[in-house]
Order: sequence, then C-alpha cells, then structure tokens
Amino acid sequence: MKEATSFRVRKNSLYDKRSNTPFKISRSKFSNFLSCKRCFYLDRVIGLKEPSMPGWALNSAVDELLKKEFDQYRKEQKKHPIMIRNNLDFIPYQHKDLDVWRNSLKGGISYLDKKTNLILHGGIDDIWFDQKEKKLIVVDYKAQSSNYPVSIASYLGSEWHLSYKLQMDIYVHILRKMNFYVSDTSYFYVCNGEKNNNSFENKMDFKTTLVPYKVDTSWIESKLTEMKKVLDLDSPPNIEPTCEKCAYLKGGKNYI
Repeated sequence: MKEATSFRVRKNSLYDKRSNTPFKISRSKFSNFLSCKRCFYLDRVIGLKEPSMPGWALNSAVDELLKKEFDQYRKEQKKHPIMIRNNLDFIPYQHKDLDVWRNSLKGGISYLDKKTNLILHGGIDDIWFDQKEKKLIVVDYKAQSSNYPVSIASYLGSEWHLSYKLQMDIYVHILRKMNFYVSDTSYFYVCNGEKNNNSFENKMDFKTTLVPYKVDTSWIESKLTEMKKVLDLDSPPNIEPTCEKCAYLKGGKNYI
C-alpha cells in the first residue's frame, strides 16, 4: 500500500495571502468553512489533508441514471413525468455548457467575487426551465433509503439536511452572479429506496418525491468576507467546541 501523507502537495490548492491570483473555493469547501473555521484553515492554508473516503457508489449511480433520463427529455424539450405529476410548467434546461456545469472538476458553475478575490464554484445536478416565469430552476438529486415516507416538512426540517439547503443557496447565488435569472424556489429530487419488499430479486424500487425549497442567498456575501479574513490569519482560529474533527485531533495529540 502507498504510504499515507498528512499534507497536500499541490501548491495551487493552498491559499497564499501574498498572491494576487484569485483563489478557488468549491461549494464543498465553503460548507467546510461554515462547519469549522479551524479545520477549513488547516486544510486551505496549512495543507492538512483529511483522511480520504470511498465515494458513494449507489448515490452516484442514481445521479448518472437520472441525468441520462432527464437528458432525453431535454433533447426533446418535453416535460418529464415528475413535472406533469406536480403540475409544473417546466422543461429540462438546454445550454451548451451544461456538461461543464455538472462537473466540478472542470470548473462547474463559477464566478469571481471581486471584493475577496475568491472564485466560488460547484457542480450542479440539473437545471430546469420555468416556461411561465422564464426563470432557471436549480435541481439537486438526492438518493436515500428510509422506512418513512418523504414529506416536505420532515425533509426540510431535518438537522441532517441543513447542509443540503446551504448547498442550494450557494448554487443559486453563483448562477445569479453569472447573470442568469434564477427562481427563488429550487427542488430536491428525492429518490427513496424502498425497504419493504419481500425480496431483492436483483433490483431496488425507488419512490421519487419532489421537495420544493425557497432559497436564501442573503447570508453568502458576508460569509465570503468572513472567509477571506480567516484565510488571511497568521495562525489557525481557535478550536470549535462543536467540531468532532477538532475534538479528535486534540484528543489524539496527547498520545503522539
């Protein structure tokens, strides 16, 4: 096995406050900043890597199949059955850069925040088009498996789904900065794997639910300014009392 390393080796992934080059911040790194400023600083400035984890293969498979499915309706510019079922005057949105927008490694959707010299970017799952309002609709695919039916109130009210809502806020914010007219209402396309079947039979049945979410982008620019101040610090911020990673690092230090 390859020897494990603690620090990043790619210099362009590290922030240097002496540089005038715009620094890229992904949507996921923004979420890390919101969770713990100290861990974010250790990662982006010091270069301390988190332990790697395998990808979510089943979730990725659902994402890929949904993209293929919606792309067929996109090509034909027809409503998908989920839109008809929910009485929505939407069609999948066509754009020459859609495949780039979906791939965060290729840049995704992005814009340069001139006040902080930070480039905020992320990879979206899908965009639909509201034919009546002439607005873009940001859609995020979510795969899960629960014994309980998906409801709008329980889904949006879940503590574990707060990061989903922040993620959606960021996507809408970026697209608006890219000068697109984007709706205040986005959707989570939730695919729930049914567990109540009597046998597996080489397949899993999913029940799909469309969960509307009213975005709030008002907090983002102030947090970008706060992020810039943290990046410019000469030493890491204090330990976050609620951060499990900080607690783990602090506890393990006593035994090294």
